Amino acid sequence: MVDEVTPTTLRLSRDTVTELQRILPDVAEGTVSAIIDDVPSYSDALSGAMGETIRMAVETALGGFVQLAARSQGERAPQPTAVAVDGAYQLGRGEARSGRTVDALLSAYRIGARVSWRELSSAAVRTGVDAETLVLFAELVFAYIEQLSAASLAGHNDELETTGRVRQRLLERLAQNLVDGSPAEAVEAAIARADWTPPRTLTAVIVPESQVRGVLGLVSSETLRATDALSAEEGEGVALLLVPDVHGRARRSLLRTLEGRGAVAGPARPWAQVRESHERALRVRRLGLGTDTEEHLAELVLSADPAAYADLRARVLAPLDKLRDSSAEKLTETLRSWLLHHGRRDAVAAELFVHPQTVRYRMGQLREVFGDRLEDPHAILELTIALGLVDQDG
Repeated sequence: MVDEVTPTTLRLSRDTVTELQRILPDVAEGTVSAIIDDVPSYSDALSGAMGETIRMAVETALGGFVQLAARSQGERAPQPTAVAVDGAYQLGRGEARSGRTVDALLSAYRIGARVSWRELSSAAVRTGVDAETLVLFAELVFAYIEQLSAASLAGHNDELETTGRVRQRLLERLAQNLVDGSPAEAVEAAIARADWTPPRTLTAVIVPESQVRGVLGLVSSETLRATDALSAEEGEGVALLLVPDVHGRARRSLLRTLEGRGAVAGPARPWAQVRESHERALRVRRLGLGTDTEEHLAELVLSADPAAYADLRARVLAPLDKLRDSSAEKLTETLRSWLLHHGRRDAVAAELFVHPQTVRYRMGQLREVFGDRLEDPHAILELTIALGLVDQDG
């Protein structure tokens, strides 16, 4: 329980109390909007009838604080009523049942406290509250909200210690079945046991263990975690999350959430095919290419069979083997640029920082080495593929 605040004086005039009560509906609306914007897992939960219920709850809680603060007149920090505390406790239990994490819940409280204080303090200043009283008022606002958040946290923890924890284990087993190639019958049975409603798509995300809580607090509360999906080598220090319905435009939001966290996001796939997303994310992680697997499809294709790629590269570039290393390197660089720019000499010269006449001279050498193969569409295709990873392979 939060320690009581014992101020020396708190005087809220009738005008201040009236103004605070007047703005409560707008404060509640702003609080809910801020939570939706900053905590994605609440975007659906706070819409429609549920959103209106939450708005009324926020308004009632803040209204109760204003009334208590007006009556306290310097005696002690206003304590939430038993009804308010019980409501916050039940809210925490309900959030656990809905699958939202405690991090998401506490994030919502932090945002609510910030928005509420900004609006209430502005109203207090408008009615002439002095700086000393404003500081005291801030202590009371945050102490009051902290007591409500503590009650919600207790409710969340109590729920998880009973039915919530059991369902979480069932969801983890389901996630494992989805990515380990389990038969359809086993997956269907796991879905039934976990009482899970399949989304349209799932996206596999590999995240460092140190970042899991932060990510879970920002993505959908329906995100699954597969605890045993990664091998000992691949899974050391990382976790696998299956995030629902972040296909299309929603993927950009997911990638922003993962930015700077050392994570890898596979492609969105129909939920029953999420194993494909998992496998692609693993490959991109092994190659160290970056967060978004879909930005590296060419590299994935070219690295699908490393031995075949090496053989192709050695065969089609064999005509350069007879040249000195320095000459072969320059000609290889020029040939790659020539292929990528479809033979546009000026573009090749600009990329290589050489004179167009130098490009012309080098291409003359290449035609002597490769002969008619530079006019053969199939040979051009092989050369393009062989030189596709020249930056990576040197």
